[in-house]
Amino acid sequence: MERVRPTLRCIRDDLKVALPGRREDGAITDFYTALTTGARAARSRHNASGSRPVATQTCTTHLLPHDDDRLRYRAESAARFERALGTAVRHLAQGSLLDGCEHSATVGGATIGIQIRATHGHETYVAVRIIGSVPPAVPIVVLDLIPGCDLDGWFPEYSLPERPLAPAEQAWSNLMDPTAAAKLLDEADLPGRSGG
Repeated sequence: MERVRPTLRCIRDDLKVALPGRREDGAITDFYTALTTGARAARSRHNASGSRPVATQTCTTHLLPHDDDRLRYRAESAARFERALGTAVRHLAQGSLLDGCEHSATVGGATIGIQIRATHGHETYVAVRIIGSVPPAVPIVVLDLIPGCDLDGWFPEYSLPERPLAPAEQAWSNLMDPTAAAKLLDEADLPGRSGG
């Protein structure tokens, strides 16, 4: 099957409407003729159903988004947001592992900051902060995306290393498994290293 945008696939397969191409006005394969014919048939079905009659010559409510469409849109949006969060969290964690400083980025209207401090032979400390109004599940997702940290080990903080919390800022800390920290560094896209 050829690759077609989902909307066009819906028009072609689900609604059985010819896709636009060379337009021959009045031809049975003309997209606009097929769309008009379908809309007139929908009007006839609607008016025959005993519902409040449609006064226009066509009815296109069947082309509008329905609950399934809205649910799919929300699910796709959530999946895109989680992928963006995952990428941002990984890059922020890698950057902080390299220099021990806090790295931050804005994702979906909220600022996420990560600071990881590791020393030879000691624990690897992780601090995560979020500034902004976020749905209640977002902090849990962010904390779960930090590799090598026990999800039940996150502790809410009243300050961050070297500074107090800002207004509307939430912060948590945990310990990171040193093996996960090493793996994060191995996967980092460092200058001068191919792959990564």
